[in-house]
Amino acid sequence: MKVLVIGSGAREHALVKALSADPAVDAVVVAPGNPGMDTVALCEALPGGRLDGEAVAELARRHEVDLVVVGPEAPLVAGVADTVRAAGFPVFGPSAEAARLEGSKAFAKEVMAAADVPTAMAHLCTTVEEVAESLDALGAPYVVKDDGLAAGKGVVVTDDREEAIAHAQACLAKDHGRVVVEEFLDGPEVSLFCVCDGRTVVPLAPAQDFKRVADDDEGPNTGGMGAYSPLDWLPPIVVDEVVTRVAQPTIDEMARRGTPFTGLLYVGLAVTRRGPKVIEFNVRFGDPETQVVLARLETPLGRLLHAAATGKLDSVEALRWSDQHAVTVVVAAHNYPGTPRTGDPVTGLDDLAGVPTAYVLHAGTARDEDGALVSAGGRVLSVVAQGDSLAQARERVYEAVDRVVLEGSHHRTDIALAAERDELHVG
Repeated sequence: MKVLVIGSGAREHALVKALSADPAVDAVVVAPGNPGMDTVALCEALPGGRLDGEAVAELARRHEVDLVVVGPEAPLVAGVADTVRAAGFPVFGPSAEAARLEGSKAFAKEVMAAADVPTAMAHLCTTVEEVAESLDALGAPYVVKDDGLAAGKGVVVTDDREEAIAHAQACLAKDHGRVVVEEFLDGPEVSLFCVCDGRTVVPLAPAQDFKRVADDDEGPNTGGMGAYSPLDWLPPIVVDEVVTRVAQPTIDEMARRGTPFTGLLYVGLAVTRRGPKVIEFNVRFGDPETQVVLARLETPLGRLLHAAATGKLDSVEALRWSDQHAVTVVVAAHNYPGTPRTGDPVTGLDDLAGVPTAYVLHAGTARDEDGALVSAGGRVLSVVAQGDSLAQARERVYEAVDRVVLEGSHHRTDIALAAERDELHVG
């Protein structure tokens, strides 16, 4: 089997790494990829960008691939999966209509209401006046979300009413800007990935990520600064409950609407005192949770994703998982999540070989004119390590992070620290 992966981040690097390890996968092509993926896959340019569905379909034809995996959300919302499917290729990733589950928070709420999925109360607002009324009705902490895609940075959770209104104003100022004001959900957050083929749902292992930029959940939201798996504090029955009460009803509702969901349904949850409730849906693998979930998956990934893309998930055997704990820590560029500084040399990666189980997944990297590795984005690297215990995994990952040299970079030092101490992390 030959697989084409679309994307260039650490999530796609994790996918490429796992696909390359599948004995049934002969070759992996990635577009546009990055310098880290270049060592395990063939990187191809996408001159028209990753939203160019015709170019992706042409790449699939040229390489005669058996499966196309679309990594990021923007191409999915733009309909790239539709174009590639129409060209006759199996695609792991939803249609543009099904991808509205992430593309519009309001649409996701509508589907959840129809499917009787437990979630936060929410108000859709199109004016600042409506926002102010909703904030007062729901109370603090205030949760304000951009209705559309915002690369993981469209949500503000704050006790400061003025900050909440300012964020809403920024969202409303966009073309067709809308915001969703939500009830705050207490309790630890969990990310659960569900592989779907339009009818069947297969959950992966849950993970927990860390959205705030700084230790102790200080600072603004980011695309994610680290994650870990498994969650020893989470009763296994919660996963079954989420499949039964959230994922399967959502997939059934999408099929009933004539827009079946094929791909990865990412369920972002708050485990409240009243049970798990949905914070948000995404329609692709989450970053950085993918890095730790796939690190522990022992079932071959290529065959699993191909089964989903071809409607055959019901024939897949129970997934196998490593007992190891996995932790990933993001090394971010100077000034991230603001406008990051780029072009700084990235060195020390060869030194990671001295840390057991540790490895690096590239995200915002590039080669300069001399071929040297440099930073090229906000989240530059994801460093991953595993251990027999969470404490060992944390010790290894931070030893590896300390060997990375990137001037001005920053990272959180408390990823999975609460769990190591048998405490709940409520960020």
